[in-house]
Order: sequence, then C-alpha cells, then structure tokens
Amino acid sequence: MTTNPPNTSKHIFTAMFFIALLFFILGFVTWLNGSLIPFLKIVCELTDFQALWVTFAFYIAYTVMALPSAAVLSRIGYKNGMTASLGVMAVGALMFIPAAKSSYYGLFLLALFTLASGMTLMQTAINPYIVCIGSRESAAMRISIMGLFNKGAGIVVPMVFAALILSGITQTSTTALAAMDEVARTALRSDLAARLVTPYIIMAAGLLVFMLIIHFSSLPDLEFDEEDQTGTTRFGVLRFPQLVLGALSLFAYVGVKVIAGDTIGLYGHHLGVANFAVLTSYTMGFMVLGYLLGVVTIPRFMSQKNALLLCAVSGLLFTAGVMLSSPSDNALSQALLGWAGVPVVPNSVLYLAMLGFANALVWPSIWPLALEGLGKYTAAGSALLIMGIAGGAILPMAYGHFSDTGGAQSAYWVMLPCYAMILFYALKGHTIKRWK
Repeated sequence: MTTNPPNTSKHIFTAMFFIALLFFILGFVTWLNGSLIPFLKIVCELTDFQALWVTFAFYIAYTVMALPSAAVLSRIGYKNGMTASLGVMAVGALMFIPAAKSSYYGLFLLALFTLASGMTLMQTAINPYIVCIGSRESAAMRISIMGLFNKGAGIVVPMVFAALILSGITQTSTTALAAMDEVARTALRSDLAARLVTPYIIMAAGLLVFMLIIHFSSLPDLEFDEEDQTGTTRFGVLRFPQLVLGALSLFAYVGVKVIAGDTIGLYGHHLGVANFAVLTSYTMGFMVLGYLLGVVTIPRFMSQKNALLLCAVSGLLFTAGVMLSSPSDNALSQALLGWAGVPVVPNSVLYLAMLGFANALVWPSIWPLALEGLGKYTAAGSALLIMGIAGGAILPMAYGHFSDTGGAQSAYWVMLPCYAMILFYALKGHTIKRWK
C-alpha cells in the first residue's frame, strides 16, 4: 500500500489530535457496556447469560460490518468514513429512547448493534491510519497513546453512568428485588429504564457535534495510488499467516478484554460489592497504566514482540489469581489501593481488574506485527483484524453460560486458552510468513 500520510510534525500532531478524540469517543461508548449490563439485568429481569447478549449484540457488529466498512472506505475515503461513522453512532444512541420507554430488551440490543456498526466503520478507518502516519517500529507506541484516551474514557464513563443513572441501584440486589411485590418491582424497573432517555439524547447530540467537527477539520486523508489497488484477489489476504494468526489472537484478546471490563460489575454484584456499578473503572485504570508503560518503553526499551509476551504471561498469572484467590478477603486491594483512598474490593475482583494491565498492549502490538509486509492487502488485512473483535461477542457469552451453570468465579477459566493463543503469537505466530 502506498499512502500520502501527513509528512510534517505539525500535520502528524494534527492527525493524532483528531484521532485521539475519536478514540476517546470509542472508549466512552464501548465501556458504557460494563455498567449497562448489570443495569439491564435488573431492568429486563435477566440471567447472567441473557445479560451478556449486550456484549454479543455490540461486538458481533464488528464481524458483520467489517468488510462493508472496508468497501465504504474505499469509496468515500478515510476522513469521510470517520464522519459517516459518527452519524451512524448518533442514530444508535437515539434508538435507546424507544428501548428505554418500552423496557424491551430486543430494542436495546438493536440499538447497541447500530452503535457498534458505526464504531466498526470508525475502527476500520482509524487503526490503519494511526499505523501509517509514522514508522512501523513506533506504531505500537502511537496506538498506546490513543489507548490512553480510549481507556481514560473507560475510567470516566462508569462514574458518570453511576452518578446520572444508578443512584440507589446498589440497593437493588437480587434478594431485595425478590422481596418486593410485583407492582413495586415493575415500578422500580420502569423508573430505572426511564433514566436512560436524557443521557442518550445528550450522547446523540454530542456525536452529531463531533461529526461536524471532523468533517470541517484539517484532518488529512490517506491516499492510495491507483496501481497499488490492482492485482488483489478476494481471498488473497488469507495467504499471510501472520495476519490470520493475528486476527485469531485479536479474537482471543477482545474476548478477555471484554470479560475483564464488562463482567466485573456482574461478578461484583454476585459478591455483594457495594460499588459494583463502577468496577469497570478499576479495570480501565490498570489498563491506562499498561498503556503508559507502552508509551514510555516502546520501541526504545521494549520491542512490540516483547510487549505482547509480557501481556500474555501476566494475563495467565492474573487469571489464575481470579480463579484461586479469596472472593471475600480484601487485603490485596488494601495494600495496593488503600493508600489512594480507592474503595477496597475482594482479592478475586482486584485480580480481574488487573487484567486491564495485562490486556493493555496486546492490541497496539498485534496490529503492526500482523500488517507487516501486506502491501496492497493492507486495507483488506485491516478489515480481517477488525473482524477479530467478534471475540468480544462470543467469549463473554461462554463465560455467562459457565457462570450460570458452574459459578461466577470458576467460569473465568475460559480466559486461559485465550492468553495461551496470545502467548503463541508472541513467541512464534507473528514470525510465520508462509503457509507450509
């Protein structure tokens, strides 16, 4: 792929500013799910498995819409694609209004799918964009900077959601709801659902404002030489093992990232943790620490391969901690977080949050490793990597099934093979350039 990216430091800074803005928006919408799942579980009377259809509806859009998004970008360009994505997301936000008024779960899922469809278009545009505006060796560092904005939003969102919508919800435990009569339960659920209307109207308005900002901004587009688009075949992108294995690794990564970020509230609710509605912020906080490590160390002190290796090993260790540590003792969080005044949580919850650190550098490291040497197949390769986000749809559902049937804590074993896949890619998979 031949591009004409920004070629001065001023242009690169301008591009990174606007892309950082979009990454923040992506994070804001994505990490709302962690608070939305336990909320909708109460509003719509759901089991864990049913509540995790939120993640399925949201992340399956990345598989369904990735190739159409690549086709749209080839027609209208990257900047216009970013603008269009914000418009689609605004439509999805507005769809929450009839969903909230009816408390019909299917409408919530449709709204989430629409939101994520717009985000798929945005992701397909901005990830190769941030890779292409500088050297490949420092691409993971640039993506890490973008991750700070994305996961910074993930810290803020649960707190905003809790302040605007969840006041009083910490008293709505399963036991407390069961003790209410049917009229009281129905009234409570209707009241909770109605709280979503105003925030999502504000979200839609904000997305439309950002759409205009991006449209009239000086953000330069990526241009593709016509000759570089010839000679590609429909499935030619599959001849690159490092790409295919990279997509499978992203499938595993997004699955464990969503499990760590979006089920922590459910798990905390099971344990009776008072602040369960904001536990996603704990995961995002550790993820921000991981991104800071990437910004400081890549590529000067740590290669992208070694960053991926660190993530895989720490992921395996922290998952073992989730499964084996105490669900009641809070000594670990008292030691690590108590000094900062952060509310303490059980050890197993803290290990789940610490997976945010383990997950932080997986996405930034896999993208440049997987796209290396693709040439004219880079755009198609980007779409294939985006399709790997389907892991966020499927793997949390697996966790939900095992949580309902075997226990919320033990069900986290589903993450172990995922980190094993990431470990394989770090050690061997990214070096395989040809199928035997």
